[in-house]
Amino acid sequence: MKRCRDAMRVSLIDKQEAEVLMLNAIHHVAIICSDYNRSKEFYSQVLGLPIIREVWRAERQSWKCDLQVGMAQIELFSFPNPPPRSSQPEARGLRHLAFRVKVLEPIIARLGKFGISVEPIRIDAHTQQRFTFFADPDGLPLELYEDKDEGSTTC
Repeated sequence: MKRCRDAMRVSLIDKQEAEVLMLNAIHHVAIICSDYNRSKEFYSQVLGLPIIREVWRAERQSWKCDLQVGMAQIELFSFPNPPPRSSQPEARGLRHLAFRVKVLEPIIARLGKFGISVEPIRIDAHTQQRFTFFADPDGLPLELYEDKDEGSTTC
């Protein structure tokens, strides 16, 4: 926690700049999938994320599906023959996508009903919160992060 507090004290911009440059929240995360229908079913049916809209973009030969996650969205894209992205060994760039949940077990049980394997539950050494990982149909690591005090700041 000390590192988190120290980081919040350090500011390279003044107050006036901060008001203009304020980043309020994550709006969306974009995911390119290899099999659009399989991934759309996974995110909407297995994970239960509501579909906001779905559009075919003929000029790009690509589907785009916007899914609601709390106050943010996942944009699910299809493209012809997208190259695979390596998740193992860990490489630079986006590491994983984490979902805040109140309780892990019901979600883990639901994933199990769909044959999705989930790693053993671990404890975050810094926040003492429980978490686990699983993967989407393309192997993108997804985390379930238990935050019983939803809305808490867990740096």
